Amino acid sequence: MSFGQLTNQIVIMFCLMLVGVLINKLGFMKPQTSTDLTNILLYFVSPCLIIGAFQQQYSPNRMKMLLLVAAGIGIFYIVSILLAKLLFGRMADANLRRIAQYGSIYSNAGFMGVPLISALFGSNGVFFAVAFLAGFNIFSWTHGISLFTPKKAGHPLDNLKEIVLNPNIIAIVVGLVIFMTSFKLPSIPNQIVHYVASINTPLSMIVIGNSLADIKLTKQLVDKHLWLALIARNLLFPLAAILALHLLGVTGVALYTTVIMAACPVAGVVVLFTLKIHGDASPAVALMSLSTILSLVTIPLVFAVTNFL
Repeated sequence: MSFGQLTNQIVIMFCLMLVGVLINKLGFMKPQTSTDLTNILLYFVSPCLIIGAFQQQYSPNRMKMLLLVAAGIGIFYIVSILLAKLLFGRMADANLRRIAQYGSIYSNAGFMGVPLISALFGSNGVFFAVAFLAGFNIFSWTHGISLFTPKKAGHPLDNLKEIVLNPNIIAIVVGLVIFMTSFKLPSIPNQIVHYVASINTPLSMIVIGNSLADIKLTKQLVDKHLWLALIARNLLFPLAAILALHLLGVTGVALYTTVIMAACPVAGVVVLFTLKIHGDASPAVALMSLSTILSLVTIPLVFAVTNFL
């Protein structure tokens, strides 16, 4: 895949986001509609995309590469967590500290990464992208949520139910069974899965664009620590992922897929976690929005580094 193909696809996705912005400005999408569409994407569309991607002939080499990718993702998250703690762990403002740490580590891999991978590499890319999704859900619902949970409120593993029952994790388990057994869905269910999966990219981008339309940025919201978190999320940590994957010998589509997933902007969950503890979500919204806008430039830049190495 060329640098130009990636750039063109990102431009297309941002144009789809602009459609979401226009829909919002015309008043066609209310907050409840956005929530409903998000749930449809999470509980139906994304699982169908994952299951469809795993309908491939079993290959020991492909399985080996998937395990290497999984190992690289584990290393990536552990290193990112340690670096984020070092960079932001001593911030005096607890609200900003939580937002900066979470925002720098966790990317919007599900809503932006998977649609981008699907458009660029098809089911072959999504096959490897699901490993990143699994890593995101496991770390986000243990370490990530612990950043927003008082120490006396319980151990991070108390959120095991959230991990196990996450529809994407269930779809990954089902998909692995399908892949390991080389099982093929019957014609009609298979067509339904692919029809549902096909709306993932446009619908995801429209929902993101609708969210960005309500952003009101002020200088007070863009703290210097948030800029550092933005740089870490969009550039530094993805570069760390490239290094980890190269050391493990990950190449080709598996490498490109994982790096792009790691280079995606700040996960929107940071806003939800902040609201959950009744914190000031304005810095989280600002960080997520700026990171998403700048990813138009930073994702191709990270990809160029991957090709250079």
